[in-house]
Amino acid sequence: MLQKTTKLPCIKKRIPLWLGVVFMLAAPLGVKAEAFALPDDGSDLVGEIQYTKAKHEDTLIDIARDFSIGQDEIVMANPTVDRWLPGEGTEVLIPRQFILPDAPRSGIVVNIPEMRLYYYPTQPKAKATQVITYPVSIGRMDWRTPLGTTKVAQKVKDPAWRPPESIKQEHAREGDILPDVVPPGPLNPLGRFALRLGVPGYLIHGTGIDKAYGIGMRVTHGCIRMYPEDIERLYPLVNVGTPVHLVNQPVKLGWSAGTLYMEVHQPLDEDRMSYEQLLNLAMDLLEKKTKGKEITIDGAAMRQALQKPTGIPVAISKPSEPLPETIQSLGGT
Repeated sequence: MLQKTTKLPCIKKRIPLWLGVVFMLAAPLGVKAEAFALPDDGSDLVGEIQYTKAKHEDTLIDIARDFSIGQDEIVMANPTVDRWLPGEGTEVLIPRQFILPDAPRSGIVVNIPEMRLYYYPTQPKAKATQVITYPVSIGRMDWRTPLGTTKVAQKVKDPAWRPPESIKQEHAREGDILPDVVPPGPLNPLGRFALRLGVPGYLIHGTGIDKAYGIGMRVTHGCIRMYPEDIERLYPLVNVGTPVHLVNQPVKLGWSAGTLYMEVHQPLDEDRMSYEQLLNLAMDLLEKKTKGKEITIDGAAMRQALQKPTGIPVAISKPSEPLPETIQSLGGT
């Protein structure tokens, strides 16, 4: 069951139309999210790490949108690169390798702390053979995105937005008076495409041009926000009734070619964990994932992944050796 949270979509101050034209002119060209083939052997790792070189005028945020990566995601993967002035020729890591969430590989899966959506296209009575993935923004701590299983209840093209009274009051306190209805258009906070979920008031949607570069952060009023070009690609693929799984997995484990990988994201602020708590979570997952297997754990790699999350899958094992590490030997900071 979904956690009950009575919050709704997302808008902040609108920008003038002339500035909107600037945003449209600055929009990236030829952006695409990749579809990854699901491994035939049931492995959990897809994609590969990529690199690009920053141009003089680039910010990390520009590069993130060019590669359909979230803002926090690219910053976490490049901790030594300046977010706003990476510099001409600076090598930037593009985190396009993922451990699939521990969830059904059917329909839509959103891993909330990862701020990433996975879509598994399926045919009737057939398993998915590929996964398409996109970055998303999620609800702020005071407007938390719910967890659980729901479905796509309605598809809406060019939606109007009717801000609820709670959001109108919030904006009024900041001197921003919202209208009763925001019509379709370039500044509509829902963008051009919206998928209404089965839990009232929550949507997966695009955004107006004033927020088109702010994807991959906790900035919404509970809904799931996507780059305009990403929701435009996802929208025609998804049918009404498609299941939607909203999960909370800051630590993911996955197998690939006999090697165990770990991918760590910052837990949500309201779920803040100490290193010891994060380690205990990882060890519980490790026990389940390695049941019946004899492997050697690379304790240093596991410790590094937990202490300094990058969102990048890290190999933490070698196959066919006894398991020497213990919780005690991994403890401490």
